[in-house]
Amino acid sequence: MEAWWRALIFDAGYNTSLVTLGAMLLGGGAGMIGSFVLLRKRSLVSDAISHATLPGLALAFILMALVFGDGRWMPGLLVGAGLSAAVGLWAVQAISHRTRLGEDAAIGAVLSTFFGLGVVLLTVIQSMAVSGQAGLTGYLVGSTAGMLAAEAQLIALCSLLLAAGIFVMRRDFLMVCFDPVFASTNGVRVQRVDMLLMLLLLAVVVIGLRITGLILIVALTIIPPVTGRFWTDRPLRVVALAALLGALAGYLGVTLSSVREGLPTGPLVVLACFVLFLVSFLLSPRRGILATLMAHQRFKRRVHLRQGLLAMARDEAIFDDLTMRVLRRQGFIRRDGVATPSGWAAARDAEHEERLWALYRQYYPEESAQLDHRGLLPIERVLSPDTIMVLENRLMMGRGAHP
Repeated sequence: MEAWWRALIFDAGYNTSLVTLGAMLLGGGAGMIGSFVLLRKRSLVSDAISHATLPGLALAFILMALVFGDGRWMPGLLVGAGLSAAVGLWAVQAISHRTRLGEDAAIGAVLSTFFGLGVVLLTVIQSMAVSGQAGLTGYLVGSTAGMLAAEAQLIALCSLLLAAGIFVMRRDFLMVCFDPVFASTNGVRVQRVDMLLMLLLLAVVVIGLRITGLILIVALTIIPPVTGRFWTDRPLRVVALAALLGALAGYLGVTLSSVREGLPTGPLVVLACFVLFLVSFLLSPRRGILATLMAHQRFKRRVHLRQGLLAMARDEAIFDDLTMRVLRRQGFIRRDGVATPSGWAAARDAEHEERLWALYRQYYPEESAQLDHRGLLPIERVLSPDTIMVLENRLMMGRGAHP
C-alpha cells in the first residue's frame, strides 16, 4: 500500500515520476489527436501506423547492433520506427487514392504486410550474436522498467511538444474534420492540414512505443475520444475531455506498473482507458446505460399516465396494473379504483388537450409529424401561445376551415 501511495503522489523516484509525467502528456496528446482522427473517420489508420513501426524498429536495432555492438539506443529505435511508419502511412494513402481499393482494404494490406516483415526481422535478430534482443519486447506491449532518465526525459519532452502542437492547430483540424470545402474557402490548405494530422498521429504512435507498445497504442488514440463522446456533443469539449481521460489513463497505467515488478505498462494503460470508458458507458447522464434506462422508465410512466387519464375521462375500464399504480401514485385514484376529485380534473384536462392535439394534427400535419412527444408533455411546453389560442378558438367555434 505504501508503494502504491508513493507512486500516486509522484514520490516513487525521479525516473518513475518522469515516466508518469511523460505518459500523462502522451495520453493527453493521443486523446486530442485521436479526437480529430475520429471525427475525420480515419481512426484505424493509427492501427496501420503502429504495426508499420515494427520493421523500422527491427532494422534500426540490426544496424546499430552491427555498428555499435548494441542496438538498444532508444532515439535510434524511434527514428527507425518513425521512418517505417511514414512509409506505411504513405502506402495506405497511395493505395486508397490511386487504386479502386478503399482505405479499409489499404489499411489491412499495409498492416499485415509490415507486421509480417517485422516478425521475420525479429526472428533474424534472435539468431544474431549481439546483446539486447530481449529489450525489443518492451516495444511490443510497453514497458517502463529499467528506462534510463535520458529516455524518460526524451519521451516527456516529445510528448509536451506534441500536445502543444495539437493545441495550436486544433481549430484548423476541426474545420477540416467537419467541412473541408468550407475550410478551403476560408484559406485553410486542407491537404496540408490533413497530412499534418496524420504526421502528428504518427508521432503519437512512435513516442508511445516504449510506454504502451506498438500493439496497444491504437487504444490510446480511440478509447479516450469515444469516452468523451458520452459526456458532450461539442467537438472542442470532446477534445478536452479526451485529453483529460488519456492523461488520467496514462497516469494510472504507469503508476500501477511501477508498484510491482513485472507488470506491463501498455496493457495497464489500456485497461485504465477501458475502466474510464465503462464508467462513462454506464453512468454518463447523456448517453449512459443507466440514464437511458431511467429515461425509458420515465417515458413509460408518462405514456401510462396519459392513457389512464384519457380512459378515466371517457369512462373506460382500466385493466393494466402499471397504469393503476401510476394513477394511484399521483393521487388520481383511490385504492379501490375510484377517481379522486383531482383525478377527474386531470382527466378533463387530458381529454381537452387530446382534442387540441387532434385539431393540430388536422390543420398542421407537417409540423405535427415532426413532434414525437405530443400528448406526453403539457401542450403549452410544446406549442406557442398563439397556436394554442387558434386551436382553442377553433375548438370552441367548431369550424372546419383552415386558419
